[in-house]
Order: sequence, then structure tokens, then C-alpha cells
Amino acid sequence: MSDKDTKAALKQAKANFELYHMLTQELLKFIDKNDIDEFLELEGQRNDLVTRMKELPETEIYRKTEECQQLVQRIKPLDMQVIYKAKAWLNKSRQQNATVHAYDLQNTYTLGNILNKKY
Repeated sequence: MSDKDTKAALKQAKANFELYHMLTQELLKFIDKNDIDEFLELEGQRNDLVTRMKELPETEIYRKTEECQQLVQRIKPLDMQVIYKAKAWLNKSRQQNATVHAYDLQNTYTLGNILNKKY
């Protein structure tokens, strides 16, 4: 690989980290708005980006730079917030789903049939 190619790949690695940072910030915005569809779309995009980052060998070279380390230090707390808020949303959603199923009308139909029978 030529020096020019390496520089271009390092530039791409930097752009990938910056895009990851931006997508993480956007994830927080959408989960705060409770816009889960958009959150999931962005999470898919971020996962695709991570795959591309892993496939680019220069990602590891860029990761060792001071510039990247500073960016990673800004990303880590955002990632933790995304994980925390996503887990909280999931738990809340499961609880709401369980509540809905607790009042499921199918159970009352069988009771109604028993009560409506003529003996």
C-alpha cells in the first residue's frame, strides 16, 4: 500500500470515528424523544459503521493516536448513556406489555361463558 493510500485510509478511519460520535449523539436525542423507530434505524447504521471500521486495518493505527483517544473519551460516556437509556426503555416496554396482557380480554371471555350458562 502506498503512502498516499495509507493517508487516505487513516483519513477514513478518522471520519469513521467522528461519524460514530455523531451517530451516538443522535441516538441519545431520539431515545430521549421516545422515537424508537428512528433510534433503531440509527443503531443499525452505527452497527454497519462498526463493521466497516473493523474491516479497515488503519482503524487500529488511528485508534492509537492522541486525537482518537480524546474522541474515544468523549464517546464512552455517550455510549454508556445510550445503553442505560435503551435498557430503561426496554424494561418499561416489557412492563407495559405485561400490564396489557394482564388485562387481555381472552381470559374474560371464558369467565363470561361460564357465568352466562343456564343450568
